[in-house]
Amino acid sequence: MHLSPDEIIYWQHGVFKLNATIAYTWGLMVVLALGSKLVTRKLSTGPQRSRWQNLLEIIVTGINQQIAEVGLRRPQKYLGFLGTLFLFVAMASLFTIIPGYEPPTGSLSTTAALAICVFVAVPLFGIEDQGLGGYLGDYLKPTVIMLPFNIISELSRTLALAVRLFGNMMSGTMILAILLTITPFVFPIAMSALGLLTGMVQAYIFSILATVYIAAATRARKPEPGTES
Repeated sequence: MHLSPDEIIYWQHGVFKLNATIAYTWGLMVVLALGSKLVTRKLSTGPQRSRWQNLLEIIVTGINQQIAEVGLRRPQKYLGFLGTLFLFVAMASLFTIIPGYEPPTGSLSTTAALAICVFVAVPLFGIEDQGLGGYLGDYLKPTVIMLPFNIISELSRTLALAVRLFGNMMSGTMILAILLTITPFVFPIAMSALGLLTGMVQAYIFSILATVYIAAATRARKPEPGTES
């Protein structure tokens, strides 16, 4: 039983090595990129649409609505970043139905990289919306004394994002491996189904938290009825 896909080494030369985390991360990115290309190559605006386009529209519309519900006024602006986060984490969990597959989100290095992406994106969106002075001024509120505490809060929530996702994904893999050893027939099937559900929930939570952080950085407020552009 492997605690992390980092422990599975496929190739190594000196300090350079290719482990399961890197292999499955790039494999997953290729699948998402090719899948999006294939689904969007023949988009239709008429009543006759493919099943894949209908599925894509459901996913995009759902993510768009969730972003708007958090309070971001122009959800389309953040759809690419937040939607990619959700799909990557969700697909990483969904592919666990494939024998031999190791979810890259079971590695702390992957979840830390995703959290760092959020850590970088939040100030970028905040500065774009408020300007550099306006965004940095939030660290001094309500008083200057709060500056170190606000900085620590920014760093700690990034760490929390990484550890939360890593812990949930790793624990699910460990429980499934233990049950496979003890009861190799019934329980693993049920746990696999539960693991898929947990993975979807974790993808939702991760993307929603990222949305909340961006909304806070941009001082987002829900628009009044009739004022949406």
